[in-house]
Amino acid sequence: MRYEELTIEGRNAVLEAFRAGKTIDRLLVLEGNKEGAMSTLLKEAKKQNAVVSFVKKERLDQLSATGKHQGVIAYAAAYEYAEVSDLLEAAKQKGEAPFLILLDGIEDPHNLGAIIRTANLAGAHGVIIPKRRAAGLTATVAKTSAGALNYTPVAKVTNLVQTMEELKKEGLWFVCAAMDGEVMYRQNLTGPIGIVIGNEGEGVSRLVREKCDFITSIPMKGEIDSLNASVAAGVLAYEIVRQRSYK
Repeated sequence: MRYEELTIEGRNAVLEAFRAGKTIDRLLVLEGNKEGAMSTLLKEAKKQNAVVSFVKKERLDQLSATGKHQGVIAYAAAYEYAEVSDLLEAAKQKGEAPFLILLDGIEDPHNLGAIIRTANLAGAHGVIIPKRRAAGLTATVAKTSAGALNYTPVAKVTNLVQTMEELKKEGLWFVCAAMDGEVMYRQNLTGPIGIVIGNEGEGVSRLVREKCDFITSIPMKGEIDSLNASVAAGVLAYEIVRQRSYK
């Protein structure tokens, strides 16, 4: 399947995209441009809780494919997002304890695509990403997932910590990957679980880590001390597969 990321330029075109219900991942607006028609567009963006960034004209000129951006460029998701409830329903339909992968600020689209692919192969019921400081479902993500995006739902949430609190009420518990955690082979990773993978450089943020029930680590035997985020997600996901299926 061929995926195309939708770039929308011009005030009227972007406004119509919002009104048509398209999922806008990012909205770039010329700094200082908040009057008239742009004011209407910004109100629509706020209503739909879209991420808006104010940038210089040079940046818009650089990104514009038409040269007629009128001070605004929008990036629409290459794929539709699911609701968190859809992920829980997927587990229920399979008669399985929920298994979710939560990503705390994964900004590399190749990492996101690879993690979605791993989630599908490991039997996870879905992936949750935050709205800010994270890659969205771009064409690169869809391509890197190697088709997994057709089968594994991805939910985008405003507040990852709040989402974790709500999921705890549904019986899930959370484990995050960090170097100072207990080695994963010594932990019980069965039952309704969400694994949290942090940012490529900074790891899991403090507030998200505080909401985790356990901290787990992946054994390291080499001279370097960290794994790529998508590799770490794969290693930890398959330890969950092992514990669920092969004890």
